Amino acid sequence: MAYDFSKFKKSIASAEEWLKKEFSGIRTGQANPALLDGVRVESYGSPVPLSQVAGVATEGARTIRITPWDQSQVKDVEKAITLANLGVSVSVDDKGLRVNFPELTEDRRKEIVRIAKDRLEEGKKRVRMSRDDVMKELQTKEKNGDLGKDDVFRHKNEAQKLVDEANKRLDELYAKKEKEILN
Repeated sequence: MAYDFSKFKKSIASAEEWLKKEFSGIRTGQANPALLDGVRVESYGSPVPLSQVAGVATEGARTIRITPWDQSQVKDVEKAITLANLGVSVSVDDKGLRVNFPELTEDRRKEIVRIAKDRLEEGKKRVRMSRDDVMKELQTKEKNGDLGKDDVFRHKNEAQKLVDEANKRLDELYAKKEKEILN
């Protein structure tokens, strides 16, 4: 009897997407608008993503230009970026804001690599938790007589193969990010 791994595969894919999103928010010394995706600006009484109140574009290798659609929100945007503690400097001018990315020191690069490694471990932990759910479900099906021992054994091996493949992809994402940070 076959086991439906579609839910498991979706949870693995969501763990990969989560890791990609986390990695996009890790600063590498280059101006990357994705770094500002997590910034929430207080706009008319409610926190909204920066992209909903301003245009964001790279202006140079280490500079991002933010142009609020409503100039009265410049101070709110500046405050939100400062509170996000991204390790960047913000300056206000007549066109909006300029976010400057300082050159990373070797110690800061190593610290950022450690943060990326922590995110990788969190991603792997999510995959393992999904695998554990599948294993419990397989055990339950075996106890209830829905699956035989051979089927359970085969499905557990298949689940482990999916986990190994997912971990390999997560490791590749990490290796790419580590190289980006250290260069």
